[in-house]
Amino acid sequence: MSENLTVVGGGVIGLSAAWRAARRGHHVTVVDPEPARGGASWVAGGMLAPVTEAWPGEERVLSLGEESLRRWPAFARELAAEGADPGLAGHGTLVVAFDSADAGHLDILAGYLRSLGRDVERLTGREARRLAPGVGAVRGGLHVPGDLAVDNRKLLTALLDACVRRGVEFRRSRVESLDGLGPVVLAAGAWTGRLHPLLESAVRPLKGEILRLRPRRGCLPPPPYTVRAMVEGRPIYLVPRADGELVLGATQYEAGFDQAVTARGVRELLEGAERILPGITEYELVEVAAGLRAGSHDALPYVGELSDGVFAATGHHRNGLLMAPVTADAVVAWLAGEPPPDEIGAATPARLLEKERI
Repeated sequence: MSENLTVVGGGVIGLSAAWRAARRGHHVTVVDPEPARGGASWVAGGMLAPVTEAWPGEERVLSLGEESLRRWPAFARELAAEGADPGLAGHGTLVVAFDSADAGHLDILAGYLRSLGRDVERLTGREARRLAPGVGAVRGGLHVPGDLAVDNRKLLTALLDACVRRGVEFRRSRVESLDGLGPVVLAAGAWTGRLHPLLESAVRPLKGEILRLRPRRGCLPPPPYTVRAMVEGRPIYLVPRADGELVLGATQYEAGFDQAVTARGVRELLEGAERILPGITEYELVEVAAGLRAGSHDALPYVGELSDGVFAATGHHRNGLLMAPVTADAVVAWLAGEPPPDEIGAATPARLLEKERI
């Protein structure tokens, strides 16, 4: 295949693919109006948590996520060797339930994970509070020690810098047509559906709002773990950062390409967080933001060749940061004419053709 490659999209998937391809000697051009900062990756929570995202019926998503998680430590080390620390943290995840109905959700999740042989520790409310001081009167919890987290903004900055050092060129514009681009990777997130007819109805935007907060003087610090919670049926997460900030997210709903932050979304997040971490009401509210995740029809991404010379790397939903290493490795394998990682087979875009035939 040609040594020239165009990557459409400068989020975590596009930059990871561009960096890995450039390291293998390809001349890479990334096309994006605002690389690193313009998409959902910039406002992500940074959880690398395939186990606590798992749910019955999504075994293929779990398998692909776990394979990418195994690749993350080496991915982070190689990126750090390029000169920038991506902020990988191994503090694990604490999943808590606010009331008895939410605790029932934890029972289902714990039973499912144990049936798959996954390491999970069931906790009482008291044990959860001892593990994460500051957590309020929760009904119970799960401790998942194998989950990782990454500072999404450090990661994106590190990827951007690594791409520049590897000679990747950036064209700050939008792609209207694929004509004349040669080998191309479509990694434009929620906007990818506009770039290829097979993806037109397969990729849809899912809006998510996040808040960033910082404890003020006299406040308890954020918990030492990522805390995921069900609060009256609504999921929230709280992800601590090394600099003391806390990322709170995330709403999720269908709103087209609307990226405005709504008062309702902010209220829901703060109300849910207060019930799990009461001291958060005294934190400074540093930032509110919204991003558009790229949803697929079956929760799996689309990773693989769409047509001759066109490779899809989109539809990662909530798992873009998690699945960046395995997706980038699949891109590099495609360029080299090598077999992709085994687990990526379930994400083939060929299933869209099968869906159309049905």
